[in-house]
Amino acid sequence: MSVLTIIKAQIDSFTAGERKIAEFVLSDPDRAYQMSSASLAEATGRSQSGVVKFCQKLGFRGYQEFKLAVSQATAQAWPVPAGVVHGTIDASDSYATTIQKLIGSKIHSVQQTVAANGEHALRRALDAIGTARRVQLVGVGASSLVARDFGYKLQKLGALVMFDADSHIQIANATALGPDDVLIALSYSGASLETLRIAEQARAKGARVISITGVQPNRLSALADIQLFVVADEEKARSSAITSRDAQLALADLLFILLVQQMPQSNDRIQAAEQAVSVLKS
Repeated sequence: MSVLTIIKAQIDSFTAGERKIAEFVLSDPDRAYQMSSASLAEATGRSQSGVVKFCQKLGFRGYQEFKLAVSQATAQAWPVPAGVVHGTIDASDSYATTIQKLIGSKIHSVQQTVAANGEHALRRALDAIGTARRVQLVGVGASSLVARDFGYKLQKLGALVMFDADSHIQIANATALGPDDVLIALSYSGASLETLRIAEQARAKGARVISITGVQPNRLSALADIQLFVVADEEKARSSAITSRDAQLALADLLFILLVQQMPQSNDRIQAAEQAVSVLKS
């Protein structure tokens, strides 16, 4: 996962001094990775030891390792297409600007979500789903919509899927899980009480838990066996989980496509499902 993504996700939890370093790095990562720890300390008004402690708080052994991660993150950065504006939508924005900002935000979230998940984690998730006896998907609110959609896709591949929008039924279903089963739990915050309780129940029954959450530290990813992440530019005051939902859908679609690629009979099963449904459309 990109160090810049991690910094963005955790910035609200930083101290005032750490936040100054974080904001400097995020504002100009190309310059930051070329600076010494002493130079970065001077530029941010912090001590050199404070810079090193900031790096260690992010999980790096020292400043040099942090610099390398920032360098790699800038090299892997996805450019936003020309003409697309990425930013917060204001009430005073014109119709055209609103469209540009919305599209830019969606593109940015999907691109960053793809970058946030390494191949190793994705392969572990694919192996767990592909070999599971049963797959239960859970989520509340917007995450529930994504869970339902992903469940439909997995059913086309022949998976035995359990999904219900009612959280009481979800937790009851989790009590029937076992070591050969997988629970996929979706929650952008990673703090939805219902989803946490269901995941805890699944773990207690020996099922493997795959979490799909935001990149910020959260309880759901902490208790999961396999952690996948979505990146979204959700404001604290928001009318709906717009970009987080899109990022979750993109990640679910990626998992589905990768499963199709590794399952020899998948295309035949998908075609059979489409043919069965087509008679209802004539």
